[in-house]
Amino acid sequence: MSTATAEPAGRPEGAEDAQGAERAEGAEGTGPIRFGVVGTGWRSEFFARLARGLPDRLELAGVVTRSAERAARVRREWGVPAFLSVAELLAAEPEFVIPSVPWEVTPEVTGELVAAGVPVLAETPPAPDAAGLRALWEQVGASGLVQVAEQYPLMPGHAARIALVREGVIGTPTSVQVSSTHMYHAVSLIRHTLGVGFEPVTVTARAFTAPLADPLSPKGWSDDLTPKDARTTLALLDFGGGRSALYDFTDNQWWNPLRSRRMVIRGSLGEIVDETVVRMADPRTPYETPLVRRRTGLDLNLEGSEVRHITFDGRVVWRNDHTGAHFSEDDLAVVELLCRTGAWARGAAPEPYPLAQGCQDHLIALAVEESARTGEAVATGDEPWSA
Repeated sequence: MSTATAEPAGRPEGAEDAQGAERAEGAEGTGPIRFGVVGTGWRSEFFARLARGLPDRLELAGVVTRSAERAARVRREWGVPAFLSVAELLAAEPEFVIPSVPWEVTPEVTGELVAAGVPVLAETPPAPDAAGLRALWEQVGASGLVQVAEQYPLMPGHAARIALVREGVIGTPTSVQVSSTHMYHAVSLIRHTLGVGFEPVTVTARAFTAPLADPLSPKGWSDDLTPKDARTTLALLDFGGGRSALYDFTDNQWWNPLRSRRMVIRGSLGEIVDETVVRMADPRTPYETPLVRRRTGLDLNLEGSEVRHITFDGRVVWRNDHTGAHFSEDDLAVVELLCRTGAWARGAAPEPYPLAQGCQDHLIALAVEESARTGEAVATGDEPWSA
């Protein structure tokens, strides 16, 4: 695994449920982790590509699609089995299944899989709205079979920063500023960094529109630098007890090269600003230490292009345990999550990202959107998954 200290925050003690204990009794713990996917969108192809790149650890047992024509195309282009029903996929004995389907379909597929007793790694978000989250929790929450595919805390830079915060390098974390990704992903980073669980939060948000060129999107380069209206959402999250967060996201910030990504973590004894850590050497000596990535493939290095590790003060705080596949940093986070989910499904590791955590992330994200839309403060409260 990349780093044990980057495990999701807020996991309750004794998180391994009865089903996990039962799986542990029969867990072989050998060979590649076999998983299945329901759906054939771009995210599904993403999982297939990662399995091809790491065949010694991951094996895609099959993909479910509703069209025979699409199934034939998946077999031909992805090189994996394709089925027309969940039942056919389960006959191939995957160790867990990923519902990679539209938001509104995810709860339905998740419920079907849980009813069959199969561990699930639900895509984000696990349900489209607050009512859907509550209904899903009522249906499958007690099963202990559902995890959520939230990879952002496992991305190398974020994992390294979270590890340092948990070590107490900057004292008690008090505030986080995230301008990187959107909604539940950003909320996950905020909650993990501050170490907050299911406490009520008050959200005050505003949305602004301004012109911005948008030369790159998932479709590729547009060759168009004409500024178009882009929406920026700013939100203040008050978790109480002196803990706060600033959410800042602009449309297509993931792709647009004209908008960078940044993260500021402030604590009682210092702060982390992107790749720089500031704290005191003694009562009169503040100093800075960088987080340093070792990247191969530069200049005359012929090891291939990938990040190998991140160091801080001469020691490794994050390490790539999937070298040789030459994955991007986002790929590495997803692969790590898949491996952790496989280990959990075999009863050999704790839950990687329990459903309760994913529900809380999206609940707060929905509060951000509601506040931005209405101009009013929105407060979350206790939910069925809070316990």
